[in-house]
Amino acid sequence: MSRIHASAVIDPAAELHPTVEVGPFAVIGAGVEIGEGSTVGPHAVIEGPTRIGRHNRVHAHAVLGGAPQDKKYGGEPTRLEIGDHNTIREFCTFNRGTAQDVGVTRVGNHNWVMAYVHLAHDVQVGSHTILANNATLAGHVHIGDWVIVGGLTGVHQFCKVGAHAMTGFQSHVSQDVPPFMMAAGHPLAIAGFNVEGLRRRGFSKERIALVKQMHRLLYRDGLTLAVATDAIRALKGSVEGGDADVALVLDFLAASTRGIAR
Repeated sequence: MSRIHASAVIDPAAELHPTVEVGPFAVIGAGVEIGEGSTVGPHAVIEGPTRIGRHNRVHAHAVLGGAPQDKKYGGEPTRLEIGDHNTIREFCTFNRGTAQDVGVTRVGNHNWVMAYVHLAHDVQVGSHTILANNATLAGHVHIGDWVIVGGLTGVHQFCKVGAHAMTGFQSHVSQDVPPFMMAAGHPLAIAGFNVEGLRRRGFSKERIALVKQMHRLLYRDGLTLAVATDAIRALKGSVEGGDADVALVLDFLAASTRGIAR
C-alpha cells in the first residue's frame, strides 16, 4: 500500500496489481483493473468497468471509463479496455462503449496520447499511434496502427483512419483516410503519402515505391474508385513483402462506410 497515496480513494472492488502507483487525490472506482507497473497521476479519475494493462502512465486529471456521452445510453454494462505501455497525458477523457456497437472502447499498446485528447464511445485505437494535443475522436471512430493524428484534429463519428496514415494540424476528418496517406485541411484533402513514417519503420525502397504507386492510382491518375481498386489489386505479387500492404489498402476500401477522402 506504500505505492498508493494516503489521499487517493480506491474502491474495494477495484483490482490493482501490487506494483501499481497511485498519486494524491486520484479516484479509482469499482470494476477497475490495473496491471503491473502502471501509474495513475494526481487527481485522475478511473471508473469501471475498465481494464488497464501493464506499464501504462496515466497522468494528472485524466478521466477514464466514464459513461458514454450518448443519449441512447441506458446504463448497459459496457467497458473501456486499454492495453500495455501507453502514455496518457493530462486531462484526457476516454468514455466506455455503447450497446449499439461492440460495447467496448478499446486502446491497443504503445500509444502516445497527448493532453486533452478525447476518445468517445466505441472508439477503436490500434497500437503505436500518436494522438496529439486536443485531438477529438467522435463515437465509433477506428484508428489503425501507427497512425498520427495532428493537434486539434476532429474526427467525425464512424470515420476510419487507416494504418500508417497521418492527419495534419486542425484537420477536419469527415471521410475515411486510407492507409499510408497524409490528409489535412478543411475540407479534408489528401496531401501525399507518409513516406517519412514508412522509412522510419523500416519499409524497403521497393515497398515505399509500391505505396507511392497505390497513392498515384487513387489520387493522381484521374481514375474512378472502382478502376483504381482493380489496378491496386493487380499489384499483388509485384514487390517482395508488398502483398500485405496491398491487402491493407484493399481491405480498408472494402470496409469504408463513409467513403474515402479524395
